[in-house]
Parts: sequence; structure tokens; C-alpha cells
Amino acid sequence: MTTRSRETVSREYYDDPGFNYARWWAGRGYEHHAEVMAIRRLLQGRWFARAVDVGGGFGRLSTVLAEFADEVTLTDSSRQQLEISRRFLAHHPHVTGRQMAACDLDFPAASIGLVAMIRVMHHLPDPAAPLAEIARVLKPGGCAIIEVANSAHAVNRARYLARGEPIPAAARDIGSRDGIPYVNHHPDTVARQFRAAGLQVRRKLSVSNFRHPLLKRVVPARTLLAAERIAQEPLAGACFGPSLMFLLEK
Repeated sequence: MTTRSRETVSREYYDDPGFNYARWWAGRGYEHHAEVMAIRRLLQGRWFARAVDVGGGFGRLSTVLAEFADEVTLTDSSRQQLEISRRFLAHHPHVTGRQMAACDLDFPAASIGLVAMIRVMHHLPDPAAPLAEIARVLKPGGCAIIEVANSAHAVNRARYLARGEPIPAAARDIGSRDGIPYVNHHPDTVARQFRAAGLQVRRKLSVSNFRHPLLKRVVPARTLLAAERIAQEPLAGACFGPSLMFLLEK
């Protein structure tokens, strides 16, 4: 019997002509700007010769990484995403795209100063192989920014507390569909996984802290983002938000 890897299934999902990831982001301006804010905060004052945006899709955040690097390579396993990225990045000559899987990065060892992997971990119930690849391609002292969908966010903690249950340490399925894994990760578990890959946590931010649909409907985006700017650092220790962004160092 032939089996398909999770990454192959994920690629097929993002290659579906009926699904356009760039359009999916319409109406999610708050989340996008919250992530841009966090990346700029984590990278402030740093500069890199080469950066890689792993699983970068159509290039939504590659242009932000380009603010901190001489050149950026967007990688994605989806051919459709790379086609969309060519149009999206047409005016960004320092950002180029290459098709490759997160668990098999086609770069020499110790050749990259910065690697980002945003909104990819939620497709990785077991992220060991991609994390090992990120560590392999990073230069000694190089940095990685990895975003994690957080199973221990404040609302989830309240739910589990009400049931008298602990939050599972393992990756938690929150609605995988069409064979595509969609999981949240416990922050303590991913911290151990980072260390096992040789990546040390240097900083952590709580991101998209006010993503609740009701808040987004009744509170102006400018107000939400002003609150987000204040909250990302102090709420990180409590792992408050639905998304955590880690700055790691090899």
C-alpha cells in the first residue's frame, strides 16, 4: 500500500485551484499586522546576509524579512503558492522563490543567517524533521523566528480548568480536514523540541492576543493593534494569545 507524507498532502491542499491562500487573508488584517509587528520587534537592530522564509506561501511576510536581510529566499512545497508569489513579489527583486519541503531544505549546512517559519507548525504534529533542517542550515549564532499555534492560550486554559483536566502536552488536533493536519502545540513541549534540535529560545512574544471575532467586529482595527503593541511582550510569559512567536538562536 502506498502512503503519502503529511507534507505531500499539505502541498496538494495548497495547490488546489479552488483554494487561494492570498484571498484567505482578506478580512484578516489584524492578524497579519500583529505578526508583522512581532517580527519587526524580534529582529530590530539585526541584519543578515541571507534569510529564508520556510513555507512562506505567496510571500506575505517575505517582504518584512527583506527589511532585515540582503536577500530572502521564499520556500514552499506548493507550486501554486510560488506562482502567486511571483506576482505578489514582482517589485521585490531581493526576494526569490524556490520549491522545496520544510523537512528537506536545499541549502548547504551553516549557510543561512535567519530562518523564519510562520503558520507552518500548525500543519506539523511532529515538527522534529523541519526543526532539524532549520538548525542544519543556520550558521552558528544564526537566528530563527518560529510561530506556534498555542494550545495553552488563555481561553483554552479556562476550558480545561472548567473540565478539571490538564492541557495535553502532545500536539492537539483542532480540526484536521481533507487529510491536512491542523494542530495546536503546547509551549513547554515545543520549547523542548527546539532544544532537541539545537535551537535555544532567546525571546518569546504573545501574538494576535485580541483575535476574538466579537472584538474584531466591534473594536476598530487601529485600537486593537495599539493594544496588541502594548500586550505582546508582557503577555508572553503567560502564553496568553492563540499564537506565540519565538526568537531562537543556534
